[in-house]
Formats: sequence, C-alpha cells, structure tokens
Amino acid sequence: MVKHPVDSSKSLDGRVAVITGAGQGVGQGVATALSRAGASVLIIGRRARKLEAAAEALRADGGRVATLAVDIAADGTAEKIVETATAEFGGLDILVNNANVAFPVPLADSDDDFFRTAFEVGPRASLGLMRAARPVMAGRGGGVIINLATSAAVRWDAAGYGVYSAIKEAQRAITRTAAHEWASEGIRALSVAPHAHSPGLDWWIENNPEAAEEFVAAIPAGRIGDPVEDIGVPVAWLCSDEARYLTGATIPLDGGQSRWG
Repeated sequence: MVKHPVDSSKSLDGRVAVITGAGQGVGQGVATALSRAGASVLIIGRRARKLEAAAEALRADGGRVATLAVDIAADGTAEKIVETATAEFGGLDILVNNANVAFPVPLADSDDDFFRTAFEVGPRASLGLMRAARPVMAGRGGGVIINLATSAAVRWDAAGYGVYSAIKEAQRAITRTAAHEWASEGIRALSVAPHAHSPGLDWWIENNPEAAEEFVAAIPAGRIGDPVEDIGVPVAWLCSDEARYLTGATIPLDGGQSRWG
C-alpha cells in the first residue's frame, strides 16, 4: 500500500480549533492534522499527563497547542473551554466533539447509569460546547462544528450496538439541526463517522479476534483507518474554505463499509 504524506498546505492558517477527547486515538489524530494544516489547537481530555504527552508531540511537529484537563460533562466546563481558547489563541473557529465513553453492550446488560453517563459525556456535553462556541464563532464571521458519529447506527448486525448507536444518533441529530439554525451566522455543522485505530478499538480487536476479522473483511478498503491520514486529514479539509458549501451531512470515513442511504 502506498503511504501518502499528510497535507501540509496550511489551509487553516489563523484558525483556532478545540478538540475534545484528544489525548489519544481519533481525537489526537484530528488534532495533529488540524495543527499541520495551520490551526492553533486546544486539546481537551480528562488526564493531564496524557494530554501533555500529546501536546509535546504536536509542538515537536511545529504546532501551536494548549491543553485543558477537565470533566467534559461537568457544569461550567463548556464555558471554561471557550474562555481558554479565547485567552490562549484569541478566539474559536473549529469545534470537534470527539469525547465519548459509550461502548457496545447488549441492551439487557446495559443500565440507566451507563446510559446516563454516555449521554452526559456525548450529546449533552457536545450541545453545551456548541452553544458556548456559537457567539464566538459568529463574531468571527462563522466557524465549523464537527461531531463524531458512528457507522454502528447503520451496521448490518445491530446486536450489541443499541445504546452506543442511540447516543451517537442523538449527536448526529443535534448536528443537522445546528447546520440549519446557525447557517445564517456562517456556522457549518457536520457529522463524521470514522473507523480508525485507537486504544479502545485495538483492545477490542485483540480480545475479539473472530469478530474483528469479520469486521475488517467487511471494509472494502481492506483495512482500519489511520487516525491522522485517514480521519484527521479529511476533517481538516471539511474545516477549510474549500468545503464551504458542505453542511448538515454525515461523512463516513470508514473505507466504504457503511451504507447511510
């Protein structure tokens, strides 16, 4: 397989981006690609040590980066994040809501606490950040919101994915509504449904080898994506002016596996 280099066209020069859940996996991959495209990035996560390690990698790559370790679901966190982005870099243009704690579990094995926590960290926290970011983005002439969805919502076998898909579908509904309600303020909103290596996915592959083999076999591209090159770089393009007419859509970055219809 030919490895293509990450685009370093600086299409996001002067932009400020916030990425939640950015200490590892897809979030870190997106932060890396946005930084390489010229954006200043504020990376958010729960663990300060993990965030600082990710930040050091970005700085070594020439990036402008700040970190904020917070509980994304806590009251007041959204406002604190937006205030930090403004204090560190002067504003906010791009918001990537990637933080998530939901994982596949059969409906009978789920419980209210699990669902409540997943909802709080997922769509509720995302909506709070979107609301907090909106006036800042609008004041700068517009912005881009990217919310992470999942192709599990259209998976050929839904067994085990009900709660996980429900949380992500709530996020997708919020995204499409924001695209409609905030378009007049220059704000675009998109959902991205990725398949990419992450600590969580790699753990699942290791512990479910037969299911993992079936999963990869169902991907026409024949492999699981790279967090930077296969997810982060397309997200950077979606945030650029080249994609200015694209909003309200769900973009599957999954090697052709899902069929959204």
